[in-house]
Amino acid sequence: MNDGFSGTQAAKVVGITYRQLDYWARTNLIRPSLSDASGSGSRRRYSYTDLLELRVIKTLLDAGIKLESVREVFDYMREHVEGDISSAHLVINGSSVILAHDDELIDVLAKGQGVLNVLSLAGVKHEVDTQLVPFVNELDSPLLTAAF
Repeated sequence: MNDGFSGTQAAKVVGITYRQLDYWARTNLIRPSLSDASGSGSRRRYSYTDLLELRVIKTLLDAGIKLESVREVFDYMREHVEGDISSAHLVINGSSVILAHDDELIDVLAKGQGVLNVLSLAGVKHEVDTQLVPFVNELDSPLLTAAF
């Protein structure tokens, strides 16, 4: 896991197309933290934390949150949530997203109407971990193997 995950692996683990992943990177929604593309022939390398963030982005989009609102949510989270994002919860209410973290509920976006859903980021972590199982042998990493 020292060299992270390729764009193709990241897209597969998260359940998105490589084209989506490429667009999100090119538009600065999420940049790969290990190695960014820096010209012809270079490759992006995503960390495990990047995979968690990518899965949260996908889940928010699947819940009907607009891409621009997802950007606002991540800008806020990056500024206010320290450490592991799986320690927080996102409450999705129509087009509104509320961050539940450190015994606080913060309305990250304008209020909307709709069915109330709770997105457990620990659940996202579990989903990503489950999708990583096939890569354990490829990566042959004691760190990743210890997580399972």
